[in-house]
Amino acid sequence: MFNKAVLLTLLIHSASAFAPNANAGLRYASLSTSYSSSSPSALDMSFKVFIDGEAGTTGLQVRDRLSKRDDIEVISPPSDLRKDNDTRKKFINEADAVILCLPDEASIEAASWVEADNDRTVLIDASTAFRVDETWTYGFPELSKEQRKELETSKRISNPGCYPTGFVGLTRPLVEAGILPEGTPLTVNAISGYSGGGKGLMSIFEDSDDHEPWGGYGYSLQHKHIPEMAKYSKLGKEPIFQPQIAAFDQGMVVSVPLHYAWLKEGTTGKDMHDALSKYYEDSTFISVMPAGENAVKDAGLLERGAFLRPDTLKNTNKMELFVFFNDDAGQAVLCARLDNLGKGASGAAVQNLNIALGVDETTGL
Repeated sequence: MFNKAVLLTLLIHSASAFAPNANAGLRYASLSTSYSSSSPSALDMSFKVFIDGEAGTTGLQVRDRLSKRDDIEVISPPSDLRKDNDTRKKFINEADAVILCLPDEASIEAASWVEADNDRTVLIDASTAFRVDETWTYGFPELSKEQRKELETSKRISNPGCYPTGFVGLTRPLVEAGILPEGTPLTVNAISGYSGGGKGLMSIFEDSDDHEPWGGYGYSLQHKHIPEMAKYSKLGKEPIFQPQIAAFDQGMVVSVPLHYAWLKEGTTGKDMHDALSKYYEDSTFISVMPAGENAVKDAGLLERGAFLRPDTLKNTNKMELFVFFNDDAGQAVLCARLDNLGKGASGAAVQNLNIALGVDETTGL
């Protein structure tokens, strides 16, 4: 027979299953708040996932994506213990997977809490702490078939940065195709929604009129995403990176201008478009748009026939790649459009979680 505690848990789960999606997160919060190592999972076939830093910008979106799923039980400590290290360590070691949504130093500390005999828990880190660390697997499954295979068995996954997702997604296929030589010194221009600055910047834009309409930053030329760009593009040369923030909440466009003189002799815009199309032909989340400005315009992908909006893919795990070119001038601009909090953060984390847990990659996305 069921004991009273288990029966109550099942009743709560059954009743809330018919609640609107807006309340789905509350169902998991109520189950997980009382979670302890001695109590059984409320969902026998579910994976227990702990989001360390769930109150942050990325953490909130990860939780929202997971809370609607029947195969995931989000386990959370009571709010007054979320920053208690002993509690966090306990949850890390009792979860099937942990998503670290923390600053770099905090992620490094949390990762060190995995017990020596724990070879079961998967760690997915959303900070920059481990992205160029050889002992962690870079969480960009579309990078190659080998990359996806590594993610299927890895216990340490570093989530890509939002800007590098666009840059690497555009340049790696051209390097692999021999079109873009290794060592080419590139420039990256990118614009992102203000959510990329976290809760502090979000409060400035959303709670005050005293904010910039647009602003460039990273003028030290030491942005923390640069090493990641150089490594996973296979260029081996750090690009000049000019990021910008503007007055919209989510979305981004990453642009890479190219002179044909830098490329394999005889390369055309169509060649670059074909290389990208072939590279991502089996991808679920990355799409290559029609080649050239006129084709993109005809497809209705330019706002008012001229503007590439950065916020079109908000709340998705999709990325769209564009090749704009002028063969006569010997110039091209490659563009990647994505949600900085979707494919650039929370969506990618959930995609990597799915792959690591052996469930359908698109679940919850």
